[in-house]
Amino acid sequence: MALKRNDLDTAERAFRGVIARNPEVAGAYANLGVIYMRRKQWRPALEALQKAEHLAPNVAGIRLNVGLTYYRQNDFRKAITPFESVVRDVPDSYQARYLLGLCYFFNQRYAETASMLEPLWPQASDQMNYLYVLGIAASKAGRTDLEEKALGRLVETGENTPEFHLLMGKAHLNREEYDDAISELELAAKTAPQLPFVHFNLGMAYLKKQDLERAKAEFLKDIEIEPDVAYDYDQLGTVYYLQQKDADAEQMFRKALRLDPGLGSSHFQLARVLLREGKYAPALAEIDATYKLNPESESIHYVRGQVLQRLGRRQEAQAEMKKFTEMSNAARDKRHKELEAGPVPDPQLTQEPQ
Repeated sequence: MALKRNDLDTAERAFRGVIARNPEVAGAYANLGVIYMRRKQWRPALEALQKAEHLAPNVAGIRLNVGLTYYRQNDFRKAITPFESVVRDVPDSYQARYLLGLCYFFNQRYAETASMLEPLWPQASDQMNYLYVLGIAASKAGRTDLEEKALGRLVETGENTPEFHLLMGKAHLNREEYDDAISELELAAKTAPQLPFVHFNLGMAYLKKQDLERAKAEFLKDIEIEPDVAYDYDQLGTVYYLQQKDADAEQMFRKALRLDPGLGSSHFQLARVLLREGKYAPALAEIDATYKLNPESESIHYVRGQVLQRLGRRQEAQAEMKKFTEMSNAARDKRHKELEAGPVPDPQLTQEPQ
C-alpha cells in the first residue's frame, strides 16, 4: 500500500521487515528493487532484483525490471539478455519486445531490430519513433519493402508536425547531410521551440560543421528544457575542449558522468582534457574507465599510450601504440576517427513505451 501511494521510505521499511522475518520471500526483494529504481539508485536496485530473480527465476516481471535497470542507465548491451528472456517466455509482451528492439538498434544489430519490432506494427504504427527506428533498421538490414512501408507510414503520420521534422533532421544528420539536417531541425524549433532534443540535434549539426559558438548555444538551450540529459553536457564539453577551454570542458564532462557514469565518450574526452592539463594519473583512470566500456576503439589505445608515455611507463606505452596501429590497419575505413565520431547519440529515441 505504501509503494502504491509512492511512500517509498515506509515501503522500504516494510519490505525489509518481511526479509528480516523470512529472507526467502522473492516479492520483497522485487519490490525493494522497484523502490530503488524509482529513486534512480541503480546498484541497490540491481542487487535486490537479482536476489529476487534467484529466488523466483520463472517470474518474467522481475527479469523485465532487471532489463529496465540497465536500460535506464543507457547500458543497452547488458539490457539485451534479460529482455530476450522475457520475450522468449512472454512473446506477446509489448514492452519487452519494444525495448529489446531498441537495444538491438542502439547496438547496431539492425536485422534483429527489424525482426523484433515488425510484429508490433498493429499496436505501434501510429508512433513516429517506432516508425523511424523500424525504417532505419529495415534500410540497414536490406529489407526494402519494410523500409518503404515504415517510412511511408511515418510521412503519413507525421503530417508536417515538429516531431516529424525532428526525426527527418536526425536522419539527415546521421547521413552527414548537415545543411539539410539544420533546415529540418529549424522548422521543428520554429514551431515548437521547447520540443525536447530539437536543440540537441541542432547543436550536433553545428558541431559537425565546426560552428562551435552556434553549437554551444543550441546545447545550452536544450539544457534549459531537459537539464538532466547527460549527452548535452557531454557534447558541450566537446565544444569547450575544441575551444581549448579546459576548465569548462572538465566541468561539463564531470557533470555528464554524474548523470550517466557509463557514458564512455565523457570518460574518453575527460581523459584528453586531463592529459592536456598534465594531470596524467587521473587521465589514466579515465581512459581505463573508457576501455572497460568500449574495448574495441583504437582511439582509446592511442590516448592511453600517450598518457603512459608521459608517466614514464615506456614499454606499456609502446604496447598500446602497437595495438593502436594493429587495430587501425584492420579497419582502415575507421582510421583517424575519434571515439565521439560514431553515430550521433539518440536520446530522443530511448523513451519507454507506455
